[in-house]
Amino acid sequence: LPPRPEPEKPPAVPNGDLRLGGKGKKLRKPRTIYSSLQLQALNQRFQQTQYLALPERAELAAQLGLTQTQVKIWFQNKRSKYKKIMKQG
Repeated sequence: LPPRPEPEKPPAVPNGDLRLGGKGKKLRKPRTIYSSLQLQALNQRFQQTQYLALPERAELAAQLGLTQTQVKIWFQNKRSKYKKIMKQG
């Protein structure tokens, strides 16, 4: 009999950041937990502007020790929540 092909393994992850989200799903990062200081800064910035330009996003991310993607997603989610609340009155 020919040797069986080994089942595919997820790529090795040095920091354990990625996890398998169920069968046949994409690898996903665990949910980001923001510190109260980070949330305070993000909310403050959101009150000034709901949209960040790229350099602003980069600067804010660097200040708060977050990735640009985390800041981008946080703003997207915040806008979505904000619109939902405004819709309800």
